[in-house]
Amino acid sequence: MNNFRNNNRRARFKSGTDRNFRKRNGNGHKNNGDFSSNHDFRRKNPGKNNQNASKLVLKYQDLAREALSNGDKILSENYLQHADHFSRIISAQEIARDNHNQEKNLHQKNVEDKNSTTDTENKDTESQTISSD
Repeated sequence: MNNFRNNNRRARFKSGTDRNFRKRNGNGHKNNGDFSSNHDFRRKNPGKNNQNASKLVLKYQDLAREALSNGDKILSENYLQHADHFSRIISAQEIARDNHNQEKNLHQKNVEDKNSTTDTENKDTESQTISSD
């Protein structure tokens, strides 16, 4: 009869009152809090293989050649479509990089123009101060 003595002790540790992470809303899904309300979320690198896209293009082109040499034209076309997909990712990355560089250069130019304008105004103010003395 001593076997049931530990059941009460176990039950104390399983109380769900202080474990908010286990609670679910009415339809059975977890409550994600702030994550579900963030509609402007964008990943830095959408797709896990973006950094290896050039390697993947070469890989799928090689696989397509091999499939074609084995006589499987459909598999070859499939691999070529994969290669085309990753080549599009590369071109999208290059466009994004060019846009970022253009924005960066434009911002630097605006800062330089602002600094030169401020320097010119300071020189004008100094010359007016000197001439009024």
